[in-house]
Amino acid sequence: MDSSQGQEEIKGKLVIKGIGLLLSGDLAQPILEADTIVAVDGMIVEIGRYKDLDTGNADRIVNANGTCVSPGLIDSHMHPVFGDWTPRQNQTGWIDSCLNGGVTTMISAGEVHLPGRPKDIVGLKALAVTAQRAFSLHKPGGVKVHAGAPILEHGMEEHDFKELADAGVKSIGEVGLGSVKTGEEAKKMVAWARKYGIKSTIHTGGPSIPGSNLIDADVVLEADADVIGHINGGHTALPIDQIRCLCESCSRAVEIVHNGNEIAGLYAMRTTMELEQAERISLGTDAPAGSGVQPLGILRLISMLSSMGNVAPEIVFCFATGNTARIRDLNCGLIEIGRTADFVIMDRAQHTAGDTLLESIALGDLPGISMVIIDGVIRCRRSRNTPPAETLASLEL
Repeated sequence: MDSSQGQEEIKGKLVIKGIGLLLSGDLAQPILEADTIVAVDGMIVEIGRYKDLDTGNADRIVNANGTCVSPGLIDSHMHPVFGDWTPRQNQTGWIDSCLNGGVTTMISAGEVHLPGRPKDIVGLKALAVTAQRAFSLHKPGGVKVHAGAPILEHGMEEHDFKELADAGVKSIGEVGLGSVKTGEEAKKMVAWARKYGIKSTIHTGGPSIPGSNLIDADVVLEADADVIGHINGGHTALPIDQIRCLCESCSRAVEIVHNGNEIAGLYAMRTTMELEQAERISLGTDAPAGSGVQPLGILRLISMLSSMGNVAPEIVFCFATGNTARIRDLNCGLIEIGRTADFVIMDRAQHTAGDTLLESIALGDLPGISMVIIDGVIRCRRSRNTPPAETLASLEL
């Protein structure tokens, strides 16, 4: 069932008060000293102490009851088709299920799982525009899906990228999943895409689906895509020395995914942070895929990287929020005036060994989500997928 069912779409003025911990999504200041957020018509307008803000005449008042508020999570790497159905696993409702894991925004790395996906240039452009249009009008559970990411094929010319950009396409799907597999050819097309404001992602590692190939560090560096897609493999990772080479030899975004090699993911995170370039790290699931759909995939990745990588949870949350927003030029992912009002309200899970939410994540546990808000609208109350939270947010108005 769509989590938004039964939720009245009241926009107007939203006040979230009683915040015990406010995660900003910003590496420069991951925790904010504030207990209240005010949003109007889906945009953040005030952040601070309740007594200092204009909280009157609210249309909705949410009391966090001393729990944590974070920006909505962003899945930087997923593979939708149409609507809330995936033919890869013949599963329906998977996007709404990810909403229950705190994900409010998703970025397509290509609609590759469409049965009979067109590979001719006219067809692939038509598919990209159709997917972009469809998901801009239909948001499963309220989740914002940035879809329409064409897979590069032989024969594409500069005018094709201009046409795609003019039609509203913002991303190129994983380079390497189509017939364009060499660094030399990919570099030319990536440059054309960049010229027209289209972001690009390259497949990294061993083949993931029939027709894909090994994409090693040399190809990744020559192609020069904006995002080093699943640097920890999707599914099979490159050797550690090649992962280090990618982290050290360019300044492109380093994407770590749930459906990859966990050791390689931890290594990529540590290496990038050793280079003092944590702002390059972005998180995704790479789902739906052969390993399934993971509604809690982003939360599990945050917990894994924090607990096993010994990195403060509030820092890792930035990888899944503000970092991705900045890499992708999105107006979400940060608790900041002028950003979209996308929030996750959560607390430590019942019976966790951690005394606080952050301690529990650092110990490897998942939080319990009590509310998810997208564009200032409550889209999910108590999550059906996370463990129950110690304390729940409540609706006062």
